[in-house]
Amino acid sequence: MPKFIINGDFLCRNLTGIERFAYEICIRLDKIIPKDFIGIFIPKNAKIIPSFENIKIFVSKKNIKSFPRWSLFNYGFFLIKNNAIGIDFSNTCSLIKPGIVFLHDIYCKVYPEDFKGLRDNFVRFYSCFMYRFVVKYAKKLLTVSNFSKHQIASTYKIDEDSICVIQNGWEHFESIQPDMAIFEKFPKLNNEYYFSLGSLSKRKNLKWIADYAVKHQDEIFAISGKMLSGLVPIELEILKKLDNVILLGYISDGEVKALMENCKAFILPSYYEGFGIPPLEALSCGAKIIVSNAACLPEIYGNFAYYIDPNNPNIDLKELLKKNVECPDFLLKKYTYSNAAQSFYELLKKI
Repeated sequence: MPKFIINGDFLCRNLTGIERFAYEICIRLDKIIPKDFIGIFIPKNAKIIPSFENIKIFVSKKNIKSFPRWSLFNYGFFLIKNNAIGIDFSNTCSLIKPGIVFLHDIYCKVYPEDFKGLRDNFVRFYSCFMYRFVVKYAKKLLTVSNFSKHQIASTYKIDEDSICVIQNGWEHFESIQPDMAIFEKFPKLNNEYYFSLGSLSKRKNLKWIADYAVKHQDEIFAISGKMLSGLVPIELEILKKLDNVILLGYISDGEVKALMENCKAFILPSYYEGFGIPPLEALSCGAKIIVSNAACLPEIYGNFAYYIDPNNPNIDLKELLKKNVECPDFLLKKYTYSNAAQSFYELLKKI
């Protein structure tokens, strides 16, 4: 029986953000670990059942009907039954056998005002409960940036040295073929455009794009993303009415890559991020990136990005892009899932 068992709940969701991070780390861990050193417990109704050589796969007889119930109890009982240490990638862990846990950020704790309505306040309450529980009881706490590390430590009054940083990567984008059909679906994209990608939640700061687009009708913005319940900002209604804004909805990875390869610049005006993967993907496609000077983004993107104030749209993007930034080759070598998996494996060997 493996010493460590991964919570495979992320395989029941679309591979974006945290789910992408978990999946890519698992793929690369599988190549470097001894056989059966790690296992993964997967719900019966997972969207993906991966093929691993060294990670041992356990498929549950039960479907996920509730993500909290699965992680808190079903997965926990499996850990106890097999005397294994859990690995959770998704900001949560078992209540009965907490193990090694990633807290990517503590957004719900830091921005309670972003949550409106009964359902979203329940999400916030559950998330904050899990943050505190993980910080107090996890066998090992990990996060994805020094920004998140400092914020978690200062918020919950714990030693920063007790938190390990394992950062994101981008190599999954190498195998994706650009789908140029996106330009047939949206003919306006044949002109120069700025591209933004992410969940259409408040922290992604669509307000900045809405305010800028209103003042610059000659600039075209293509926005892709999926709505997250009540966390959708009211600015979305403004964006829908603007002729120079194209709301793409949820699009494929191939379409995303085509847009990144051909955009004037990729833009991420978020006021809060734990890491921020899309700008890294955009850099790998040769795109320029414009990101906010908030949260972890300056730490991650350093001198390789153009910066904006997330609270001030009074800027000329055309003039901003005339400035020089450094070649991203160093950044793309630093932030890889292969590096992250190797660091994570070294950590596991010490536990």
